[in-house]
Parts: sequence; C-alpha cells; structure tokens
Amino acid sequence: MAAAGLNVTEFIRDRLPVLPVPGIPEIALHKAVPASGLGRLAADDDAFGSPYWAYYWLGGLALARFVVDRPETVRGRRVLDLGCGSGLVAIAAAKAGAAKVLAADVDPYAIAALALNAAANGVMIEGVHGDLTEGPVPDVDLILAGDVFYDPEPAARMEPFLARCRAAGIEVLVGDPYRAPLRLERLRVLAEYAFAETDSAVKKPTAVFAFE
Repeated sequence: MAAAGLNVTEFIRDRLPVLPVPGIPEIALHKAVPASGLGRLAADDDAFGSPYWAYYWLGGLALARFVVDRPETVRGRRVLDLGCGSGLVAIAAAKAGAAKVLAADVDPYAIAALALNAAANGVMIEGVHGDLTEGPVPDVDLILAGDVFYDPEPAARMEPFLARCRAAGIEVLVGDPYRAPLRLERLRVLAEYAFAETDSAVKKPTAVFAFE
C-alpha cells in the first residue's frame, strides 16, 4: 500500500523504531517518536486519518497483557482482533498459541503497520481492511476488542455488532479504561491493570471485560 509518491511500508519501517511495549516487554512494535515525521504521510495523502496505529492505547495494552498472562484464553482458537490498530492484541494472541489470528481495521495504514509489526515479532496474522460491524458475524471463536468504545459514534455501532456475535456463540473480550461511551450493563470485569499511553502520562485503571 502506498500513498502518492510515498511508500508507506518503507516509511513506517524506516521512521518508526521498533520499541518494547511498556508493561508487555514480550512484544515490540513500530512506534511513532517525535522524529518520525508522521506529518509527511498526512501531506502526501488527503485521506490520511488519525494515526491510531502508531501509538499505544490503554485497552489494547490491557488485553495484550491479559492474553500473554493467560494463554489458555486463545490457545488453539480462531481469534479476531477487532479495530487492531498496530496489531498489538493480535500479536499477543498469536504468541500465546492461537490457531489462527485475524486483525481488522478500517484504516489501511493500520493494516500496513500490522504486517510490519507481525513480522517484527515473528508471527503470522491475516490483516482484514474494512468495517466488519455491518457484515455477518465472523467465523471465529473469540473476538478481542480493545478501545473500540473510544467515541459515541463507533460505540453505537460496536455494541449491537458484539451482541450479534455473542448470540452466535462467539466469546467477546473488551479492553477499555472506563471511557464514557462504554456501557457497563453487559460487561463483567475479568482483570484490571494500570497503564499509561506515554512514558510521561499518569497511569489509568484499565479493565478487561467479558461482553455478555
């Protein structure tokens, strides 16, 4: 994938260093730093959106830590990382022994980053570009959804989709730092952590929930 005049894969590989994930040193990701110059991607592509894939998100950090600590959650199962961003949660699932891992995101830049991050961690992940919430339930055993309730609009689409998945017998785990759009009525806390999105940020309580 490339924007006009700029090879995105090369840009990410060359400008975003591979760094250990805070609190999850078993995994390393291409991470934006001040010198990365993400503005060049924005200048080269009018469709460039917020580069969520270039940073850590609290819900993803919690889900990845949960999966690494409890590999039986994913071992031998078909897993979907929904709204994968960098692919952190998908990589954790693959490392923990999932039989197959899919990772979906609406941002094509996220899919490019996912491929590089999977390679950097020596795992195989199938990237899916698109919004899965309007289609049929996926053919998986487990959905891992980190930070998908970050805003009311995506939350309004996500909750009924996850409800359809649960009705079809798919297990759903959600990672979130108790953001306002997250409705707790259908959620049961499985674990709670304290993570920060940057080295200088204050750590926030972040939970892994079972969506019921």
